[in-house]
Amino acid sequence: MDALTGMNALTLVFGTLCVFAIGYRLYGIFLANKVLRLDNNRATPAVKYADGKDYVATNEKVLFGHHFAAIAAAGPLVGPVLAAQFGFLPGALWILVGCVLAGAVHDMVILFASVRHKGQSLATIARNEIGPVTGTIAAFGILFILILTLAGLSLACVSAMHNAPWSLFIVISTLPIAVLMGIIMRRRGGVSLGSLVGVGLLVAAILSGHSLMQPDSLGWMFDWDRNSLALAIPVYGFFASVLPVWLLLVPRDYLSTYLKLGTILMLAIGIVFVRPDLMMPPLTQFIHGGGPVIGGPVLPFIFITIACGAISGFHSIIGTGTTPKMIGKEREVLFVGYGAMLTEGFVAMMALIAACTLVPGDYFAINAPKAAYDALVAANPGLAPADLPYFAEHIGIDLAGRTGGAVSLAVGMAHIFHKIPYMDQLMGYWYNFAVMFEAVFILTAIDAGTRVGRFFLQELIGQAVPKFNDKEWMPGVIITSALFTGAWGYLVYTGNISSIWPLFGLSNQLLAACALIVGTTMLLRMNRGKYALCTAIPGLAMAAVTFWAGYLQVTTSYLPNGQYLLASMACVVMGFMVCIFFGAFRKWGQLIGIKTTIKDAYGENVKMLAQE
Repeated sequence: MDALTGMNALTLVFGTLCVFAIGYRLYGIFLANKVLRLDNNRATPAVKYADGKDYVATNEKVLFGHHFAAIAAAGPLVGPVLAAQFGFLPGALWILVGCVLAGAVHDMVILFASVRHKGQSLATIARNEIGPVTGTIAAFGILFILILTLAGLSLACVSAMHNAPWSLFIVISTLPIAVLMGIIMRRRGGVSLGSLVGVGLLVAAILSGHSLMQPDSLGWMFDWDRNSLALAIPVYGFFASVLPVWLLLVPRDYLSTYLKLGTILMLAIGIVFVRPDLMMPPLTQFIHGGGPVIGGPVLPFIFITIACGAISGFHSIIGTGTTPKMIGKEREVLFVGYGAMLTEGFVAMMALIAACTLVPGDYFAINAPKAAYDALVAANPGLAPADLPYFAEHIGIDLAGRTGGAVSLAVGMAHIFHKIPYMDQLMGYWYNFAVMFEAVFILTAIDAGTRVGRFFLQELIGQAVPKFNDKEWMPGVIITSALFTGAWGYLVYTGNISSIWPLFGLSNQLLAACALIVGTTMLLRMNRGKYALCTAIPGLAMAAVTFWAGYLQVTTSYLPNGQYLLASMACVVMGFMVCIFFGAFRKWGQLIGIKTTIKDAYGENVKMLAQE
């Protein structure tokens, strides 16, 4: 362990790239060829049900951009930063192993499952593969989790952008730029021309925004308070849900991907130039619990803290929502599903590195509540702040006690950037750029998540009122979009959801386990035999560690502190998942007992036929 102390960040960057490249080349292709047997001769939903609105065969690279932007929200940025409390080693190991063997497998398999089920939702897949009761329970559980997730993500976005004119100006600028890109690409201008125009205008907005958004210029126009943003974000979500995907949602997510990947690439280049050491030790004294940032022990809390950086249930919502309706050929599932998750894992590793390059005292001063930090320093004088006064002076704000991970990530990124030659005086600029970058990450998950929530609600109401199943029926589209957006938008505006954010990690990982269990059921039905272990093992493992973490949260945190609402909501989420798992395991037993096969419509041997 001593050999890892003071490890250079550059070593971890190159190690991550090597592991992910090998994982894609070996395990990803194995899944594509042997487990899923992707077949370009089978028409995808985007081709069979093309409607110009939701079912639109999309260029593979553009779709990768949309999918990556939609799945990469606050999780891969904030989760690894918070997990740095345990030291850099647990988070780094879980990101590497979790991405290759669990997260990317989850994303690829569930995307494949939706492509084989008309691009429909995880709940519909569960209904077709397991049974109607399990499917209905899954629908309510997923809708419940999705509302909580979008409300929590939106609050993080509000927190990042309110009273920050420059950041808000950039984010709003992406909307008209995206519409223009969508029109260019739709009118046969081509992806290349659309990308060139979009990226050029985005760079112009970034370069001009810092000067234009000063108080003595146009800054007053974008100096929105919290309530204004809390209203504006749901309104944007509504339009992203109703408008055709090619006009706003896909081009904006694609455009945002340039900013996201460009920033991460800049961070990687910065690490190459600066070659910072990891100041956080491999393991800290808090691995057994009692930390000021995360109260629980490293096992099992590392799994629900890292969340989207290694495996995420939210990805199953996107992977059974917008993306499968735009896959042009089945083989693209490998690049879009497996590849995008590995890219998100790299983002998570960059976030972990940025946090761990800070001196531990500065890290804890930012991420711990002030009272908790004062008690920590009293017991551990070596954790007193080191560079924090310098950071606060050059950035211009008080950084102490700004919990949640986002601020320490921005400080860590600015800390690396400002050490690049000729960048020393731009630390405040880089800090604000990092905050804007985080807000863009979050917002692209909100728009796609809202559209998927509309799909869910249409399918759910459609069981009682069949007309709502018609995705072309505009009254149904508008009504369900308004209902769903209003549900999470109300929680954002009132702020009542803010205390529920800790539930995100729990519910998110349980949903990931659920998706893997449903995917395993489908593989068993398709007579994949032992290959079904590729999803069964990570699914069962995630279920076990997440139920363990949920039990500890309820019994050692929520109930002792009188947080009965949080305890009840955690129990509801776990109860939904227990019912789904029970139905799936019964189906497993039935499928394993079948020794004969039949041919499906495409001549493939399967154990049972399922409605697509």
